[in-house]
Amino acid sequence: MGRKWRNGRRAGWLLRVDRQRQRRSSARRVLRARGTDHLCGNSYKAIMRPILSVADPALLDRIIDEARCILATTGMEIRGAAMHRLLLEAGLPAAADGRILFPDDVVDRALKSAPASFTLFDRDGNPHAEIGGDHVHFTPGSSGLKVQDHRTGHTRQATTADFVEYVRVCDGLEHVRYLATAFSTGDDIEANVSDAWRLLLCLTNSKRPVVSGAFTEHGVPRMAEMMQLFRRDRADLIARPMSIFTITATGNFRYSEDSCQNLIDCVKAGIPVEIVPVTLMGLTAPVTLVGAAVFHAVDTLAGVVMSQLVRPGAPVLYGGAPAEFHMRETTSPMLGVQALYLDVINAQIGKRLGLPVQAYMGLSDAKELDAQAGAETFGSALLAALAGVNSVSGPGMLDFVLVFSLPKLVFDNEVCGQALRLVRPLQIVDDLPTGHLVEAQLADMHLITAAHTLTHWEQHLYLPGAVYDRKNREAWQRMGGGKTLWQRAVDEVEQRLTAYTPIDVDPRAVAEMERLIRSGMSSDAPLPAIPGPRHESPGGSEGRRQRRFRR
Repeated sequence: MGRKWRNGRRAGWLLRVDRQRQRRSSARRVLRARGTDHLCGNSYKAIMRPILSVADPALLDRIIDEARCILATTGMEIRGAAMHRLLLEAGLPAAADGRILFPDDVVDRALKSAPASFTLFDRDGNPHAEIGGDHVHFTPGSSGLKVQDHRTGHTRQATTADFVEYVRVCDGLEHVRYLATAFSTGDDIEANVSDAWRLLLCLTNSKRPVVSGAFTEHGVPRMAEMMQLFRRDRADLIARPMSIFTITATGNFRYSEDSCQNLIDCVKAGIPVEIVPVTLMGLTAPVTLVGAAVFHAVDTLAGVVMSQLVRPGAPVLYGGAPAEFHMRETTSPMLGVQALYLDVINAQIGKRLGLPVQAYMGLSDAKELDAQAGAETFGSALLAALAGVNSVSGPGMLDFVLVFSLPKLVFDNEVCGQALRLVRPLQIVDDLPTGHLVEAQLADMHLITAAHTLTHWEQHLYLPGAVYDRKNREAWQRMGGGKTLWQRAVDEVEQRLTAYTPIDVDPRAVAEMERLIRSGMSSDAPLPAIPGPRHESPGGSEGRRQRRFRR
């Protein structure tokens, strides 16, 4: 009796579904006549990508117009002599106080020539990441001065060994798309070549592209020569860039000597640049969002114009690292909610200008991998993904981008994976119409073994790794002994270090990079020791020169 009742109920339900389909077919005929039938049915596979928009186009245009007005009437203080001379030779006027003015027509030409997107290539010259559109890529944050030692939990000055471990862990992270020269290596190498040394460590331990930059006024040419060793010539490096370099706007409508010269050298060498003003709301920029966005746009647009005057068509990102100036603590939190709001506005402005965009998000101002760190990292990574920020700098960073943490990096990898999953376009995947799914559910009272589930579950259910806790309490206590997040993250770091596979590097290229670094040193001190992969014999693998680990 029960089976007959269920079969009759099922037949009635299918009949109602059939009638609904007939009514929708009639509606589709009307939509088709209007040219809008793509909104219904299986023919429209990708419905839309989740997006976040916080300002309408009219307001964005007012912000941009105000910034352009400031550039044309107040201008920028350009402290780099070569850049100052280049701008004057290009016909830009100078104010009575020496500030360079940026007329509207100059800005228009620059925005017209700057590409809307570009491709980053790996060390071997293979396409790796498209920077532009709604593509979102996460990369570790930069400018760290210390590391949080995952073996002791203590924060200390970093060493070359720390940096090598970082590169080897990051090389295998699934959701952190490319590297960054994330933190300095302390005093184990001279400061004037430390940027090139970190680039060498990246190039010899990973094939991924890298976000980097020069710490000195004349550091870029050396680093460009190092990268050119992996290309046929300079033209090939321009055609297939393997790095993005950061150019920091100084604030107060000023570009320093270092920033000016680095911008010139990067653009001439074919290295894409991200213009990154550190907009401090309430200190060097208005405390309100719209005013801060205007000040930010002035600094960034000036960098875009200068890059295009050096070489029209040079790839440039509309970037930024805004922060609030905390009136009570006298700190500059980058994860304050107003700073994050400004990040999203800046992304919209950059896209409105037709440029790829960058932001410092997916990081934390917390001092430990704790609840605050998780909340700030996930919240800001999700905002960045929803806003379509193309290059998101931040994973691994703590303490106002001063401290880098490998446990946090592997935790952030899972955070980035979830954020990226959320912004995948909504799709119809054999699930409209749903008649076959209803039949399978009613037949077995579950869909676990249904063909649809077995076909699609791996692609459509995001299952995080061991760093994230998804076990019930009994399994959590049994399998991991009730391990904390920190303990799970440390275990993940150690497992990834053990699993790292060395890459082949031409010894001649290594020798030439070392020569370039030594040529910039003031002493003949030896270069720091580089630890070999832990699962390798002390002699290393064929074709790869290894130094003995030196403490």
